[in-house]
Amino acid sequence: MFEAIRSNKRIAQVILAVLIIPFAAFGLDAYFGDGPGGGEVATVGGSAISRNEFERALEEQRNRLRQQFGDEATPAMLNSGELSQAVLDQLVVRRALALYSKDMRLSVSGGRLQQELARIEGFQENGQFSMERYKLLLSRQGMNPAFFEEQLSQDLLIQQLMDSIGSSSPVARQTARRLLSAQLEERVVREMRFPVAPHLANIKIDEAAIQKYYDDNSARFELPERIKTEYLVLSEEALQGKAEVSEADIEQAYRDWPGERQVRHILIEADADADAAAVEAAKKEAEGIAEALRKEPSSFPALAKEKSQDSGSSEAGGDLGFIEHDGAMEPAFEEAAFALKQDEISDPVRTRYGFHVIQVTAVRKQPLADARDEIVARLRKQASGQGFDAQATKFSEMVFNEAPDSLQPAAEAFGLEIQRTDWIDRGSDKLGEFRNESLIADLFGDDALNQRHNTKAIDVAPNTLVAARVLEHEAARRLPLEEVRGQIEAQLRREEAMRLARTEGNAALEALDRGESVDHAWSTSRAIQRIKPDLPPRGARVVFAAPLKQLPTRVAAELPDDAYVIYQVDSVERPSIDDDDPRIATLAGQYGLLLGNSDFEAFLASLRGRYKVVAKPLASQAAAE
Repeated sequence: MFEAIRSNKRIAQVILAVLIIPFAAFGLDAYFGDGPGGGEVATVGGSAISRNEFERALEEQRNRLRQQFGDEATPAMLNSGELSQAVLDQLVVRRALALYSKDMRLSVSGGRLQQELARIEGFQENGQFSMERYKLLLSRQGMNPAFFEEQLSQDLLIQQLMDSIGSSSPVARQTARRLLSAQLEERVVREMRFPVAPHLANIKIDEAAIQKYYDDNSARFELPERIKTEYLVLSEEALQGKAEVSEADIEQAYRDWPGERQVRHILIEADADADAAAVEAAKKEAEGIAEALRKEPSSFPALAKEKSQDSGSSEAGGDLGFIEHDGAMEPAFEEAAFALKQDEISDPVRTRYGFHVIQVTAVRKQPLADARDEIVARLRKQASGQGFDAQATKFSEMVFNEAPDSLQPAAEAFGLEIQRTDWIDRGSDKLGEFRNESLIADLFGDDALNQRHNTKAIDVAPNTLVAARVLEHEAARRLPLEEVRGQIEAQLRREEAMRLARTEGNAALEALDRGESVDHAWSTSRAIQRIKPDLPPRGARVVFAAPLKQLPTRVAAELPDDAYVIYQVDSVERPSIDDDDPRIATLAGQYGLLLGNSDFEAFLASLRGRYKVVAKPLASQAAAE
């Protein structure tokens, strides 16, 4: 899910399991309706999934694809409708699981969460949890610790559910032994081939047969209606490069920047759902620690090792490294830390983890020359983000109302390049690197197709609008017979050749069954197994479906465009498997996981009735907006 946890095998397996859950078990193909309003993309049991949450999750998956595929992660892949829909499906399932966990009063304690964080190797330096590295790696992923820890808590809860419901189902050893025996069973087979190729040269197809095939299969030769288009893309990224940042803005932003604080803390746990007595006890203990530290500040490292319940920092004397006032930490924690003077001891600060006693041990601020690039980038991003909605409104108004007959005015006004496509078929959902059914539907609508007007600007990705217009149009048409005559003739010749090979093969099979000899030769015998049949799929299916009451036994199969083949099973050898064969336990575990996954799918299906899901297909959402 995140770069930092790739080395944490257990959590990575949880996340992988969540990603590959077959969403059909939850019935997601049936949940689309009128959809929620506002900024929501879906609701699950009345709990809203916001567009911001969806966009964060979508970007997270894009980053994952970039890391996995590198340059092969093309814009078409990263902006595909399939990826967006998969992310929404994943969020729906996760939300349903989270609601179920809450209803069942399942939770992850702050201590357990801290232990998991401390075990993630990506967050460690010299074998110890490093808050500085933790923040750095998360910032590279564009997220803050609160969001990450919320996701990690959900993953741990999902692991609990999977462990209790479907991590594995018991499989009897005798069942596993029979399965292993079937896998390892060897069937010794020979084959007699009746190739298609020798018949092809002598086959003549008359004109009447070609005409009949053309008439009977007219749908195969239909070319769909199609268009060529041009389009404009307005995105926040494009605007960001054009945002003006003045020297005065840079200097003011530098003055407003509070710099960084090196902090250490002592945590006394009190979970958000702890009872009043536990909260009060934790608060009093934290107050006592703060009072002791004010009397003897130098004892902070020793007290942190002794008292702090943050396993990730206690061994380092509570040190969290340098932090910024950027939302990466809990809001109350950051506010308190940046309100402190150097070496000052805070009063206990309440967060969802408990009570923190905080001390700032150092303050630093980069010179403006060193921080300039970062400040400029931040200001441009802020400017483009704040101005995108207004620019998007202007763009939409221009392409649809002010200059509906051309994209050129909008291209000049916003400094955009007009892009063009090759032929796009009706029924497609792809335009350039984007997939959006609503956009293509608009292009095939009367206004765009016949009036040659621009489409409205449609939201095809987060903060990305596309407007398009038709350049060329071709109606649906049937290819003339002359253009397809050659492929029809070739198809009919192949079919006739297979018929002749099948007739020849069946005659030989009947003769063999009568005990007569035939002119065709058998191949050399070979032993095959189900796990490595070394046969074409059709051949393997008929061989392992062959009855074994009387050997030898014969079966036949058509191998398309190749041959009609008779397979003779001469003998069957079943392996001797000892009761203590380790493969039995291995197979039992594998089969148990399959059964467990089936149980978990059934559990997901039951959640569909418990938590109503309301959403719209993402393309429809874009159109509605």
